Amino acid sequence: MSYSQEMYGLGSQGSEIREIFEYGRRRKAEIGADKVFDFSLGNPSVPTPQAVTDAMIDILSTAEPTAVHGYTSGAGDMACRTAIAEDLNARYNCGADPALIYMTCGAAAALCCSFRALATEDADEFIAFAPFFPEYRVFCDTNGGKLVQVMMRENDFQIDLSLLDAAVNERTKGVVINSPNNPCGVVYTEETIRGLAAYLEKKQAEYGHPIYLITDEPYRELVYGGAVVPFVPNYYDNTIVCYSYSKSLSLPGERIGYALVSPKAADAKAVYAAICGAGRALGYVCAPSLMQHVITRCAGVQPNLAPYEENRRILLEGLTGAGFTCVNPDGAFYLFMKSPEPDAHAFAAKAKEHELLVVPCDSFGCPGYVRIGYCVSKETIEGSLPGFAALAKEYGLS
Repeated sequence: MSYSQEMYGLGSQGSEIREIFEYGRRRKAEIGADKVFDFSLGNPSVPTPQAVTDAMIDILSTAEPTAVHGYTSGAGDMACRTAIAEDLNARYNCGADPALIYMTCGAAAALCCSFRALATEDADEFIAFAPFFPEYRVFCDTNGGKLVQVMMRENDFQIDLSLLDAAVNERTKGVVINSPNNPCGVVYTEETIRGLAAYLEKKQAEYGHPIYLITDEPYRELVYGGAVVPFVPNYYDNTIVCYSYSKSLSLPGERIGYALVSPKAADAKAVYAAICGAGRALGYVCAPSLMQHVITRCAGVQPNLAPYEENRRILLEGLTGAGFTCVNPDGAFYLFMKSPEPDAHAFAAKAKEHELLVVPCDSFGCPGYVRIGYCVSKETIEGSLPGFAALAKEYGLS
C-alpha cells in the first residue's frame, strides 16, 4: 500500500455535518435557497463586530506589509499574547501568563497540540463527555492518545462523577470538557466544575501523576439568560484552555485561537514547550499573522448576542409547542432535540422530506438526538416552523 489507509479513510469520507451541508448547497441550487432550511453547520450568522472589521482595515491600510503578513514567532506575536492575557486577567483574575499562551489556527489546532503534547505512549487515555464534537476522536486518536467516551446525565447533561469514576484509571492522562457544549448548549455549573476538580485531585493523588483538564471553549462568550461559564483554571490547577475566536467574533474561516497553560499546572513550562513542539511537529509554523495583529487590538471585544437569543427563543418555542422534546440551551447556538423515534438518522431523513436539514447525533456519542444550529437568519427559523409542525404531526406529537 503506497498511502496510509487511516488518512485515506479520514480524507475520503467527510464528517456527517459537512455531508449534510453539501447536500443543502445542492438542494438550494435545485429548488431555491429560501425553500431549504439548513441547520447543519455551526457557521456564525451574526456579523463580525465592527471593531474587528475596523481593526483589519486600519492594519491593512497603515502598517508595513512585512509586519502584517510576515512570520511571527512560532508561539505567536508577544503583543497578541499579552493582550489576551491582560483580557483574561481583567475578567477572571486568573494569573494568565503570555509566556504560556501558544497562538493557533483555532481551537482545533490547540486541541491537536494538547493531545500530542501530553500523550507519551499508545496507552494514554483521554476522557470526553458525550455528547461531544465528533472531531475530538480524530484529534485525539491521530495524535497519540485514545479517546474514551463517558455519557453525561441525560436529565440535565451535567457530568455524572459515578460514570466518570468507572472510566478513569492509571492510564488516564487527561479529561476534555466543552462548555457551553456543542451540541447540547448546556453550560457546566460551578457545582459541576468544583466537583470534577475535587474528583480529579483525588485521582491524581491516587495514581501519582497529573491528570490534565483540557477545556475546549469556542463558545465561552455565547451564553444567555444570565448563565455564567466558570473559568476552569481558577478551579483546577492542571488545566489547558483551548480557545477560538471563530464563534465569539464570527471569524471561523480566519482560523485564530490559542492554547493556554495554567501557570499553576504541574510542569507548566515543560507542558507549554511540549505544546509548542507539537505545533512544530504538525507543521503549523505560526498562526495567521494578520489575525494576531487584529486580536492584539480586539482581545476583549464581545459578540452581539441579541440575534442568537431571538432565534433561540423562536425555535425553542416553536419546536416544544409542536410537541418535540428539547434541551434548553444556556449557551452556544445549537438546539439539542430528542428524536421522536429511536433512529435519529431515520428521523433526519424524514425531516429532509420537509427540506429541514438537521444533524443526527450518533457521531456525537449520543444516539436518539439531533442537533439544530440556530446560527442562521431569523427568516430561516420562522420559515422552517411549518415544516417542523408537519413533521410533528407525522409522529403524532401534536
